[in-house]
Amino acid sequence: MQTRTKESTRQRPVAGAGLGLRRGLLAELEAHGAAGLDFFELAPENWIGVGGSLGKRLRSFTERFPFVAHGLSLSLGGPTPLDEGLLGDIRDFLDLHGIRAYTEHLSYCTDEGHLYDLMPIPFTSDAVRHVAARIRRAQEILERPIGIENVSYYAAPGAEMSEIEFVTAVLEEADCGLLLDVNNIFVNATNHRYDPAEFLRSLPAGRVWYLHTAGHYVEAPDLRVDTHGTAVCEDVWSLLDVAYQHCGPVATLLERADWHPRLLNGSDYPLPGVMPIFSVRELVARGLLEPAAEEVLKAIRSHNPLLFDFVLKRALRANGKAFAPAIFETRDFFLRRSAR
Repeated sequence: MQTRTKESTRQRPVAGAGLGLRRGLLAELEAHGAAGLDFFELAPENWIGVGGSLGKRLRSFTERFPFVAHGLSLSLGGPTPLDEGLLGDIRDFLDLHGIRAYTEHLSYCTDEGHLYDLMPIPFTSDAVRHVAARIRRAQEILERPIGIENVSYYAAPGAEMSEIEFVTAVLEEADCGLLLDVNNIFVNATNHRYDPAEFLRSLPAGRVWYLHTAGHYVEAPDLRVDTHGTAVCEDVWSLLDVAYQHCGPVATLLERADWHPRLLNGSDYPLPGVMPIFSVRELVARGLLEPAAEEVLKAIRSHNPLLFDFVLKRALRANGKAFAPAIFETRDFFLRRSAR
């Protein structure tokens, strides 16, 4: 394994403006080119093992453009053992396509099976040690440093320290890079009542690899939901300026996709990477939920947010289509992986 120093975690892998490469974008990019784009990001879980014509199409992009990979289901903060088989697959995929960097969410999404959301890690010293040890192990298997992304969250169960203290402690303990999501900072600052610019300036600029920016849904003046389904608002653009002042000229990627086609056809993030959608009213207004489901789902949410999330995803309809039952049948998948 190649030895890397702490300084290696601070080298920025890409520059300029980037976009997430989804299967639904391939035809348009192939037909019209990628003028104005300097790099692409992809979710390795969506491409590992893909061959044939689709694999060749991906290869035609990775041979011509710089790429970074943003993982969705490693569950760095999870209570169950780290999926070292998946890490091996990711390592081989990164090597095959010459991908410049790998990042994952500072969250967890598994507990004896996928939870189908990015769940917040408790802000505690024990959690810092737990997740940092898993990041270090992931770096050993991948044979390269990784970056972690600050995530949006809607509750902070068992917190013993602030969010900024937790994030910076993990970065130092794990000695890893940071994928700085500017929109997530603004969403969290609004929902949890802190100054987003002060938070951003408290992050270690030397560890920032690149930036994410995106739109979000305004549920209420004091409640924002990270969706990637709207245009970037002026407040987030302003916070992006703060990021450039703090970090210098950092590569920036726009996350933008309507969330319901993404869920139904898997063109962007698979279910474990989807942020929770809490606006039942908006889903009914858009024709994605039956009106009769609104009050039932609101009652479930007040009782158990995780159960609400499970029920909601089974009730969604778009153009008359629901999720296939097999999407929710994960036990066999994880038993197969654990038997490797």
